Amino acid sequence: MRIFLFVLLLASQAAADSCWNHNGSVMRLTASDNDRWFWYESTPHSWQSPAGVYPGTLLFNGRKSGEWYGGTARVFSNACPASPSEYYVEGPVLRNPLRIQLSGQKQVYQNCRPTGQWSTDTLVFTYMYNC
Repeated sequence: MRIFLFVLLLASQAAADSCWNHNGSVMRLTASDNDRWFWYESTPHSWQSPAGVYPGTLLFNGRKSGEWYGGTARVFSNACPASPSEYYVEGPVLRNPLRIQLSGQKQVYQNCRPTGQWSTDTLVFTYMYNC
């Protein structure tokens, strides 16, 4: 029972202002009521700056409904750094470890132009600590 209560406490604390790992980047999750935003807190990858990704860049905005997130994700490219591609993602809040897994269909681009092809993209955010 204590472990269950700890996980519930951790999940509620992690919702307000917390740091999460996403592909080696530290992301900040902020919340207002059921609205959620994931921002880049750091940029450890060399490709991110030329693609227009800096601390404070928005990766996801959406809403939380129970243990489910849904909203808009962005994909960044060196070919068109000023124009991230947006697409819809949704998915569950998972436990052990606490993580959020969002999936959706994104359009494939080549040189900033849509190819007419689509691919499935999955974003995984793993809780690190309260920021």
